[in-house]
Amino acid sequence: MGARRRVEVLGAGCALCEETIAMVRRIACPSCEVELLDMREPAVAARAKTLGVATVPAVVIDGRLAACCAGAGPGEAALRAAGIGAPLP
Repeated sequence: MGARRRVEVLGAGCALCEETIAMVRRIACPSCEVELLDMREPAVAARAKTLGVATVPAVVIDGRLAACCAGAGPGEAALRAAGIGAPLP
């Protein structure tokens, strides 16, 4: 058997996570080894943090966070810019 591409899908059981899992399974080729990881498990969450995962679902390919999943996630500055913490007139 030839080389394998390791694809890890990190999720937490939400509907969007399930959609991402289905999509990855649908587009995976015979060279892809797909593994599902539950972010509710402390060891998975710790590893995800080292990979730079800020939101779920996230996809890791051969040990690297996919570019589409590298968003920063919600940060205080962005939330404040959206109006959180500012009283309405």
